[in-house]
This record gives sequence, C-alpha cells and structure tokens, in this order.
Amino acid sequence: MSGARLVLIDSGGIQEETTILGVRCLTLRDNTERPVTIAEGTNLLAGTRRDTIWPAFERAMTVACERRHSKLWDGHAAPRITAALEQAFAG
Repeated sequence: MSGARLVLIDSGGIQEETTILGVRCLTLRDNTERPVTIAEGTNLLAGTRRDTIWPAFERAMTVACERRHSKLWDGHAAPRITAALEQAFAG
C-alpha cells in the first residue's frame, strides 16, 4: 500500500493507514466512520455509483497527497484508554 498512487477501498481502517502513509484514498461508500481522513484531505468519498466514482477517481488522480498525522494519532492511545478505564472502575 505504501507504494500505491491511489487505494480504492470500502472499509474504515485503511483510510487511516493511507493517511499516515501519504497515499490518496478513494472510499467507495456514501459515508465514513473516519471523517478525520476527509478533513486531512487524504481521503475522498466516492459514493457507490459509477456516476459518482468516476469523477472522484479523476479528482483523486490530480490532487497531490502528503503524509498526515491527526493530533489524535500520537501513538499513545493505550495509556489514555488505560487511564480512562482505571478512572471508570476506581470507585
């Protein structure tokens, strides 16, 4: 995936991976659970129909894509989750 120019997908997690790798992603769905990838500009929602996918594909092939790291993707999710669980079950 890191060597791809464009990744076409219909799943969620890969949208985040392509964002971190700086690879343009075209999501063949009408919505996403990963809106941060849209906000970062690395992912385009293409819908599920030919008349929406083709224009999205053409746009994706002409727009440059750079590596992005959302401020929440800092590699410290596990400690935050642990702290939240400890706080929730402490009392």
